Amino acid sequence: MQATLTIDLGAICDNWRALDALSGPGTETAAVIKADAYGLGAATIGPALAAAGVKRFFVAQAEEAVALRANLGAEPEIYNFSGFMAGDDEAISKHGMIPVLNSAAQVKAFAKAHTGHACGIQLDTGMNRLGMEALEATSVAHDIAALTPDLIMSHLACADEPLHPMNAAQHATFNAMSFALPAHRKSLSATGGILLGAPFHYGLTRPGIGLYGGEPFKDARPVVQLDLPVVQVRDVLPGEAVGYGASWLATRPSKIATVSSGYADGILRAAKGFSLFAGSTPCPVVGRVSMDLLTVDVTDLNKVPPSLSLLNDTQTVDVLAEKAGTIGYEILTSLGRRYQRRYLNS
Repeated sequence: MQATLTIDLGAICDNWRALDALSGPGTETAAVIKADAYGLGAATIGPALAAAGVKRFFVAQAEEAVALRANLGAEPEIYNFSGFMAGDDEAISKHGMIPVLNSAAQVKAFAKAHTGHACGIQLDTGMNRLGMEALEATSVAHDIAALTPDLIMSHLACADEPLHPMNAAQHATFNAMSFALPAHRKSLSATGGILLGAPFHYGLTRPGIGLYGGEPFKDARPVVQLDLPVVQVRDVLPGEAVGYGASWLATRPSKIATVSSGYADGILRAAKGFSLFAGSTPCPVVGRVSMDLLTVDVTDLNKVPPSLSLLNDTQTVDVLAEKAGTIGYEILTSLGRRYQRRYLNS
């Protein structure tokens, strides 16, 4: 019996519709489906979002753009955050990838190789990760004007903290830097920026994590459920140890279920104090997370079901992430390939 990861396409599309409504009537809402749609399957999620009304998609690598084009068809636009890299020519000319150019070198190389093809421009407004700072953008302003980019964008570093002063600073910097650059539309906000309000929306928003049920979009519908099969149930006496390192000792006569899945499947070994669920009843994970297995205290269940759930409406990706000292993004993108993936409303 295989562990089952259930992905609710209807919830993803509803989350996009909700973020689209928050973006406002004058703003187009795109969708970020990089990293295989945050680990949930871009080949299935991309067409579902396109059917819901998404016209523009964002990925992080040219290879993702090529694969996505095969599933979306010719019409939707696919932007690549990494811009124009060595080996990207076929993705641009044959598959219609639109690079978001990040440096003066990329601008000049793209202008030489793909004159007349759509592109975007990324500005660095303070995150110091991707994009051109003011002096660099000014140095190639003539080249940018000749390219007539479709999009001028930047990315907020602290949008998940609404009161962080970096948000206002980047907003002001983006206004100043983008003012002199030609573009059909501007974009500053992903999920967190959408929640900051209309001044941050411009002509295009780019939600990512919010589509998949993650914070900071607290009104998102949950998207994933992960059910793990019970392999074995054993009786453990008081004082007996369970798992590697004998890190957990039974303090009462216990029933311990061994469940199929472990850190090879994206269940982080660092996670502490979390449970699996039999319906609404939590069953604590005891002992260490191992490569393929978890051990779970099911003593208080009247009957042990064939499977227990790790992710559900109660223990969301963000709840589990807190137990592991990380963020929901890492939980989602770490989900392993051994799960049977089941899509609802596909």
